[in-house]
Amino acid sequence: MNPRFAAGTYRCRDVLRSVTAAVDAGVPWIDTAPNYARGTAEASLRPLLDACPQVGVSTKVGFVPHSDRQAAQDAGVLPYDGDCGHCLTGPYIAWQLTRSRVRLGRAPDIVFVHNPEHGPTDRAELSLALREAFEALEDAAASGRIGGYGVATWTGLSSGMFTIPDLTAAAEAVGGSRHHFRAVQFPVSLVHLAVVADALGGHGALVAARESGLDVFASAALGGGELLGAMTKELVRVIAPAASPAQAALLVALSAPGVTRVLLSAGTSAHWTDALGAASRERLPPGRLRKVIDVVGT
Repeated sequence: MNPRFAAGTYRCRDVLRSVTAAVDAGVPWIDTAPNYARGTAEASLRPLLDACPQVGVSTKVGFVPHSDRQAAQDAGVLPYDGDCGHCLTGPYIAWQLTRSRVRLGRAPDIVFVHNPEHGPTDRAELSLALREAFEALEDAAASGRIGGYGVATWTGLSSGMFTIPDLTAAAEAVGGSRHHFRAVQFPVSLVHLAVVADALGGHGALVAARESGLDVFASAALGGGELLGAMTKELVRVIAPAASPAQAALLVALSAPGVTRVLLSAGTSAHWTDALGAASRERLPPGRLRKVIDVVGT
């Protein structure tokens, strides 16, 4: 098993094929969401999860899959009728968790609040929405319906809509010192180097997460695949001369201070074998990371 990677299912064309290749290659974790693969991702994973109980799985709450909206409205768990694409109310989260557990065939190990910045645009209102979401997730964790929870964000941290201390304070407010807030997920890559530069300077989200004891899932490590076309020979040489382009790009995320797992979506065993070769290399030292930042910029 290689604990440095997790198989992502966002934009995955064949979820079961991709995660099967990942698990066969030694990846011990799968990350998904109810709205991935047009609402079919969670159910697609059940055969593999049934056969591989040792593999961890995380899912998300927040976005309302189009395929679930009518059922959610009929259940009375959406705050209003119509096109409600994102919802963090307690009733909706509890309802979605039940559906996710049925689709996955087991309790998820972590449930991420999915891109909460898609909700209220006012920072104070967003804080209240997160507090309500955390209350529902704490209740679910306390009753064993989930293992723990976290926040998966694209711009929430980088835009300043919330901070890691904000999130841990909210968890402590609803769950006390034994809260179940376990992880955060946000972009760390050659495209998102500012967070790495901050960490090397001793501050920012990565440092705060490490100090709070949170696992960090680095998302978009290959920029949705677009980074591979931008990996010039010169850039690969700066990072790791003997690495493949994919390995070089992944080494940046793997070497970022505080990163626990790197999310990756790859469809074949050959792609996973190449990717996992990056984890077998030594982490880039701070000096090498700073050189990469100087070359690429933030």
